[in-house]
Amino acid sequence: MNRVEKLHIGIAGACARGRAFLSGLSARESVACIAAVCDTDAEGLQQVRRQTGAEHAFTCFDDLLSCGGLDAVVVATPMHLHAGQSAAALDAGLHVLSEVTAAVDLEQCRRLVRAAQRSSGLYMLAENCNYTVPNLVVAALVDQGLFGTPYFADGEYLHEVKALNERTPWRRRWQTGVDGITYGTHSLGPILRWLPGRVTEVCCAGSGHHHLDPRGDAYHQDTHVMLGRLSGGGLVKLRVDMISDRPSVTTTYQLQGTDGCYESARAPGERHRLWLRSRSPDEGTWLDLEDLVEEFLPARWSGTVGDRQGHGGSDARVICAFVDAVRGDSPAELGVHEAMDQTLPGLVSQTSMAAGGGWHPVPDSRAWTGTP
Repeated sequence: MNRVEKLHIGIAGACARGRAFLSGLSARESVACIAAVCDTDAEGLQQVRRQTGAEHAFTCFDDLLSCGGLDAVVVATPMHLHAGQSAAALDAGLHVLSEVTAAVDLEQCRRLVRAAQRSSGLYMLAENCNYTVPNLVVAALVDQGLFGTPYFADGEYLHEVKALNERTPWRRRWQTGVDGITYGTHSLGPILRWLPGRVTEVCCAGSGHHHLDPRGDAYHQDTHVMLGRLSGGGLVKLRVDMISDRPSVTTTYQLQGTDGCYESARAPGERHRLWLRSRSPDEGTWLDLEDLVEEFLPARWSGTVGDRQGHGGSDARVICAFVDAVRGDSPAELGVHEAMDQTLPGLVSQTSMAAGGGWHPVPDSRAWTGTP
């Protein structure tokens, strides 16, 4: 891949989710710029165009791809469009940063992987939870062996979105209209960074349907719990609930290893805590993760990038990581196969639900190489 000195980026979904990446790009303004914006909201699009100084503005994604002069596209559109638009951009020879999830069915996954394999462009998944300060610090602690051998992790995404369903109707179909894990990458992304291997099989169970939408139709989501076995021998548990009435706890985690454990905060005012055999004064004393940030947060994420707005700075870090990867300044940490590792278990959990909750194998996208 040739080095790109000045990355010209187009943002699809620029009036909504795409806005989250604007401040982050200012941290790489010497090597990246927003050249085009795209959104179906024609009125809002002109405001974003003025805000970003973009040369081009489009209401059609195909027009964005064909405008010329772009090096990369950020796909921040509704979830069911991610895979098709990412594949089209890759086929146009563009680099792609795609919002989560990568795809909404297995065929979309296969098409996306094939497009990434044949493209000169780089694909990266914009899983921002991998780039929060606590999750980056835990990853560094894992890398340095302070958890010993990690073997269990738990992730929860509890975010009541019934009103948001009505404002963005696509969510009513793709996030709360399917039995199973539909939005699991926020939980699974960091966990797969900490545990060895990928998820090879899953089973899933649900709590039933207890809430109706304004039209009187049952939501297909209350709580779903997925268990996953990993190729490295570990076990993962995910809980996703986007319907139940409760205060939101959008991303919480636990990690257990032979020499340490971690529990993230669950409510305002609580602290992220961990126990490390080599650091804790005794087996009954927790450490405050904040006390380890200065020592273990990777140097590339210290300073102003970490202070920028958007999910605790993680939106800024993920777009910076994408720019750095395209320019060859750092590896692409969440490429197409890592995207599949995060997306496929949730899709297979839906198969498990439909079949009564048994264990089902999760395909390995790396085995799809060369398939038609």
